[in-house]
Amino acid sequence: MEVFGRWESEIRGYCRAYPTVFVSSSNARQGDEQGKSFIDFFAGAGVLNFGHNNPRMKAAIVEYIQQDGITHSLDMYTQAKRAFIETFVEVILQPRGWDHRLQFMGPTGTNAVEAALKLARRVTGRPNVVAFHKGFHGMTLGSLALTANSYFRGAAGVPLNHVMHVPFGCETPCADCQLGCGMDSLNALRARFQDSSSGLAPPAAFVVEAIQAEGGVNVASEVWLQGVQQLASDLGALFIIDDIQAGCGRTGNYFSFDGMGLAPDIVCLAKGLGGFGTPIAMNLVKPEHDAHWSPGEHTGTFRGQNLSFVAGRIGLEYFRDGELLTAVRRKGGVLREALQGLASRYRRLGFQVRGKGMMQAIDLRDGALAKRVAGNCFKLGLIIGPCGTGGKVIKLIPPLTIPDDDLQAGLELLARAIDQAVEAA
Repeated sequence: MEVFGRWESEIRGYCRAYPTVFVSSSNARQGDEQGKSFIDFFAGAGVLNFGHNNPRMKAAIVEYIQQDGITHSLDMYTQAKRAFIETFVEVILQPRGWDHRLQFMGPTGTNAVEAALKLARRVTGRPNVVAFHKGFHGMTLGSLALTANSYFRGAAGVPLNHVMHVPFGCETPCADCQLGCGMDSLNALRARFQDSSSGLAPPAAFVVEAIQAEGGVNVASEVWLQGVQQLASDLGALFIIDDIQAGCGRTGNYFSFDGMGLAPDIVCLAKGLGGFGTPIAMNLVKPEHDAHWSPGEHTGTFRGQNLSFVAGRIGLEYFRDGELLTAVRRKGGVLREALQGLASRYRRLGFQVRGKGMMQAIDLRDGALAKRVAGNCFKLGLIIGPCGTGGKVIKLIPPLTIPDDDLQAGLELLARAIDQAVEAA
């Protein structure tokens, strides 16, 4: 691994927690140069919802390349893009009665958020945006301004302006939350906006995650999300949901907010949208807002990533019936039950379990303990991702297609890792 330490930037992060060289992968398994097999409960931070080297996607991509299909096309029309759009409309939009436009931009989630911010400000003519404590929306300056984490914000080098951060509305308040979450806080915010002497001008948008993935797997309550949407509407602001990590089937529905009676003005998607590991980002935009764009006003060199269109169309086929989502809900129950068992075992330490579907987490209340757990997991052959304030939350987001045997084996490794870390404390 010396070549990486000698030549790669000091900015590298995940590799410091997983110090090995990976060479192969299949579904929920990765193998390294020493021949060790790892169970993957991280799935590329939510990119690999359909597993590493999904065979259906791989076959479609190989066939497409062998037929000299277009790989890069900016925003020109291609057969691959048409097939993706047609399938997305048929499988996702039409069953919900939506007529949102599909906007492609640069290939990562932060690009989707930047485009959403730009459009919200264009539509409303207002500069300021409301975001939420513990939220994460990306690393470029606009989305970083929305992001609450001071470590990431500190790297900006310039002021991160025009964003107001307010308390989130957790379904189950975090074990150590001192921020006044929930409807009381939202009602107080409404009163401030409605008070002509508060000094607060109406915002361009409210940008929210229905589940704050990187923020610690904080699940918003349905009534609170409805309240945010109503407040946005009353103020003439756009209601924007960032579903970049929690969407695309992760929670047991296609969107993390399905079934809540919400109709976002913009939905930001990326990560699992392509599903194979090739990059893609897309915003769903209500037509009346999309009409404010002028041609070419917001671009992105890789907005025409056709390998992602090919793989993404195959991914959408998984949602034509309920088989995958039924399995996700069942496996999510297995994850949650195992974590609740661990929380009960260490009740004296105040561990808390949170999540939805196959995004589950255990809050260990101690960043140093969580770091030891993550290190133990790696040594035992399990890849997991700490998150939340101080990295104290262990987040489990395995591929949605993980075999039951690997799911159970991974949970057993996690239990061993926590036992070892607690005993060593």
